[in-house]
Amino acid sequence: MNLYYIVNLVFEVLYILIIIRCVLSFIRHDPYNPLIKLVYQLTEPLLSPFRKLMRPGMGIDFSPILAFLVLQILERVIFELIRGF
Repeated sequence: MNLYYIVNLVFEVLYILIIIRCVLSFIRHDPYNPLIKLVYQLTEPLLSPFRKLMRPGMGIDFSPILAFLVLQILERVIFELIRGF
């Protein structure tokens, strides 16, 4: 496996986890389910900083959108650094 593939895989997993987290916010779920707890534990460090930037009381959580944008920028920067080596 090359480094490009590994980095791509990590970002794809992060994107999927954020999407799952968004879907979970619309459906009833057991917060004590181990898989759901894992999704929350893996995504909360990504979403929490963006949630702190937003004003409370807006009613809609835009942190996943901001996280996606920042992750995409970070992914492109990392890919450019990999190509440079």
